[in-house]
Amino acid sequence: MKKTDLYKKLGLKIDDKLNKAGTPDRFAQGGVLDRKAQRKLDQAKGLIPFAVKLDAQLANELRELAQTREVDMNQLVDELIRKGMAI
Repeated sequence: MKKTDLYKKLGLKIDDKLNKAGTPDRFAQGGVLDRKAQRKLDQAKGLIPFAVKLDAQLANELRELAQTREVDMNQLVDELIRKGMAI
């Protein structure tokens, strides 16, 4: 095996280790949960995923409303659906 081939393999090993390591907490500030942990928290709250397709304009209005009220999009949609079903 050539010396250059050994360096290529070493470089591939290093790249693989970096890709598997993930983002350090100092960059994510430790507040971001992985999908599995977030799913467990949602299940504990009794939440389930519910996907719908909305018009792009309506989705933008919902995002703006969530930002102005400073609430999570899930909380906003929950509130609006509950109000709509009460009628």
